[in-house]
Amino acid sequence: MPYGETPVMRYGVLGPLAVWDAEGRPVRVPEAKVRALLADLLVHGGGPVPADRLIEDLWANDPPGGSANTLQTKVSQLRRVLGRDRVVREPAGYRLLLTDGGDNRINGTNGNDSTDGTDGPHGTHGAHRNDVVGTVDALEFEELAERARAHREPAVKAGLFAEALALWRGPAYADVAESLFARGEITRLEELRLAVVEEHAEARLAVGEHTALAAELGALVGRHPLRERLRMAHMRALYRAGRQGDALRSFQDLRRELAEELGASPGPEASALHEAILRQETELATPAVGSLSCRTNLPAPLTPLIGRREAAGQVLARLDPGADTRLVTLTGLGGVGKTRLALAAAREASGRFADGVWLVELAGLGATSAPDDIAERVITTLGLCDTAATEPDLDDLVGWLCRAVADRKLLILLDNCEHLVEPVAVLAGAVLSAVPSAHLLLTSQEPLDIPGEAVHAVPPLTLPEHVDPAAIARSGAVELFVQRAAAAAPGFVLDADNAEAVATICRRLDGIPLALELVASRLRTLSPQELAARLDDRFARPDVRVRGLPDRQRTLRGMLDWSWQLLTEDERTVLRRLVVHADGCVMASAQAVCADAGLGAGRIPDLLSRLVDRSLVVREGDRFRLLESVAAYGAERLVEAGEETAVRARFVTHCTELAERENERLRGPDQRRCLERLDAETVNLRRALDLAVARDTAGHAVRLVNAQAWYWFLRGRLTEARRSLRTALAAGGVAAPAERAAARAWLAGIELRTSGAGTAAPPAGDDPTAGVEDPVLRARLQWFVGTGLTGGGHHREGRRLVEAGLAGARAARDHWGEAAALVELASHAPGGEASAELGAALFAEAGDRWGRLRATRALALAAERGGDGVRAERLHREGLHMAEELGLWTEVVEALTWLGRTALADGRADRATELYGRALSVSAERAYGAGEIRAEIGLGHAARLRGDRDAARRHLNRARAKSRTSGHAAHAARAETALAELDPLPGA
Repeated sequence: MPYGETPVMRYGVLGPLAVWDAEGRPVRVPEAKVRALLADLLVHGGGPVPADRLIEDLWANDPPGGSANTLQTKVSQLRRVLGRDRVVREPAGYRLLLTDGGDNRINGTNGNDSTDGTDGPHGTHGAHRNDVVGTVDALEFEELAERARAHREPAVKAGLFAEALALWRGPAYADVAESLFARGEITRLEELRLAVVEEHAEARLAVGEHTALAAELGALVGRHPLRERLRMAHMRALYRAGRQGDALRSFQDLRRELAEELGASPGPEASALHEAILRQETELATPAVGSLSCRTNLPAPLTPLIGRREAAGQVLARLDPGADTRLVTLTGLGGVGKTRLALAAAREASGRFADGVWLVELAGLGATSAPDDIAERVITTLGLCDTAATEPDLDDLVGWLCRAVADRKLLILLDNCEHLVEPVAVLAGAVLSAVPSAHLLLTSQEPLDIPGEAVHAVPPLTLPEHVDPAAIARSGAVELFVQRAAAAAPGFVLDADNAEAVATICRRLDGIPLALELVASRLRTLSPQELAARLDDRFARPDVRVRGLPDRQRTLRGMLDWSWQLLTEDERTVLRRLVVHADGCVMASAQAVCADAGLGAGRIPDLLSRLVDRSLVVREGDRFRLLESVAAYGAERLVEAGEETAVRARFVTHCTELAERENERLRGPDQRRCLERLDAETVNLRRALDLAVARDTAGHAVRLVNAQAWYWFLRGRLTEARRSLRTALAAGGVAAPAERAAARAWLAGIELRTSGAGTAAPPAGDDPTAGVEDPVLRARLQWFVGTGLTGGGHHREGRRLVEAGLAGARAARDHWGEAAALVELASHAPGGEASAELGAALFAEAGDRWGRLRATRALALAAERGGDGVRAERLHREGLHMAEELGLWTEVVEALTWLGRTALADGRADRATELYGRALSVSAERAYGAGEIRAEIGLGHAARLRGDRDAARRHLNRARAKSRTSGHAAHAARAETALAELDPLPGA
């Protein structure tokens, strides 16, 4: 019997089957059939189960000889674990007693079901049910959900629902999921869980957590696309987070899924919500709550934080807005858990920062990166690229970032800074000096050593100090090891027989989390005692002692060495070749990079799966990643194998081909998903470019930047585009002349867009695209450079190139290029409505949302010039929805301000106030200064129209002050004029 057993037990079925004693210690139930027997009794909720039924459930159609005796043997084994009086035999069958009282059934299965209406949903009386609830986690889950539904306060409801969902450790009855006897109960519990998830989401919406929900519910909706209530919660969250386009697209996805799967249409509630979003009804607005914004990109934790509760509290205390320091650096050796602790503390601190908590991963940046490179990564994470692209001559990204977030109250988590200490120190110093309400949390193997830095050393997990099993179980290292071991070997629990061996393992590995996770998977084939003996033998050998390394680092190195030696040769090959990916990879990338003549691509999925099972590779969704310590170790092995050059070459080739494939899809119906795929591969593509330049393979470098140029433009990453194009063109080695010509043309168009109006000289020569051999690409580049010239004030030269692009596109029968040129020409010429209409039709045929947005804007301007205000407003509203879907936030602001002007002209002051208010909110969030100024001026005019002169004066004064500090002279003049009209001089 396990150590410390008591007569009272608690059972867990919301995940792998688990049993705990009265003090919360896990109780090990040996042997799969015994666990299945316990699960069967729990499925029947304490009611009697006939022996014949149990035999059928446990052995299906293949019962053993003497099945009754075999069943009795399993019952005896279960009684030895739980106590003899817990499993009783009655005339009706075997029963599991859940309480010390007599009748403890929870499903009304004794043949005397109540008919007087006093029983609850499971056939138990109220008082008696309360006794049973605490013994089974599924009942506790249902009880918490019922309490939440009964409460009227949204914050309390959300807390109770969250507490209920936290009881789930995995799929219900995971050990017996394939057994027929459990399927009905599993289905019931899963349906209850999803219902609670939906109710929890609605409660969180009521307390203003829409931004976090918009990010969190996406994957769940993807797994359950037909659940309308879940979909509606996601739609509301998306709308309130400023993503109206995504909310509308989600409804269209629901409509398509229902039609394809069930031949049905969305219900009236979902349809009504869709209509309300289209009309932007006021009842959809975010409720007024006192909670701070929860905007963040922090990933949801895959596993709970173990052994770090006190440390997390200490870090959290340092992140208090009233604390003396605003820079906290977590230091420690690789594999000690710095990132996990930082994420946990940042997540807890999210409510303290109104402008969000943001994770910026720096592992993918090269050691030669400058402060501007890190600032660019932060700008991208904060979603400010689109705004940055509107700034001319943007060469100081650190300074621009500081100005953009100067008034924000936010926390930025910079992860893996050890190879970038100096540039990170420069960025940190600038941000802390310029942004008084910003806090920085860093993880690094060494501190920055700058004034104001608070260093928090992250030690290994606490080790067991005593031999008593209960004391051993309280050790952080043991707690982590036991959890990972139970995940690897279902049924494993800490007990009196193995506690000493587990303690030995944890001490031998110095409590280093990564080492513990690596070794825990070995319990599939070894007992704890055998594993401890292997470790003692392993670390006693001289070949694992690496000179010059601290003891704990030597322990981790020895653990990695041992894990490596236990791999097959093919597993080693895959592991060391994966390290070339700077930011993880999908399966197709792993196959392309890891496979060669001696290792077929078809074998990679199985090998990768085995590495995940051994905790050497981490799977996150569809991506596979290496922890930093494993990656560093694998890099050494890659060099040692003499494969570094070949693997890097395959990686560069794969990234080049991937970028070229996606570039072809960027102008069609798959545009949004293509953008998302390139977003996910951004760090890898940067690494590929760095490697191509370092290897003097200009051919690949130039192909890479040409393939990404349009993506960079769509994402507003013009600074990255300019730097990358220049770097590739300066690379050594041979590149095809036509590829170089294309790169020079892309660079010319980008430089025109990153220079101030009228300050950029036109490219040298009559046609900057000369030398581009592909007629389709040349016509598109003529349009791209031509529009850059037009935007920079060189209208004649720009129009000439765009017209050449139109002729070239038509000659090459490129409808996309023809549409782009037509829309551009229509935007700058009176009477161009027909060209805009044709361009819009061609873009619609291609399925390009960005192109349709451009065409819609051109049509709206044409309608406005023709005096058709109704059509112009409809088109601007359509453009607004498209811009929101694509995340083009400056375009969103332009559409909102135009609609606001229209509302003002019609005398609709309240509608104008709403539109300008949205424009101001988006502009402030995206650090779009020009948009903020225009929105403030518009709000001033709307207030004047309402007769509120004080409010009008406040808005106009803010617009004037911001115009002066940001150098927007034209906007300052508009604000001055509006103020003069508001307060005319005496006698005027």
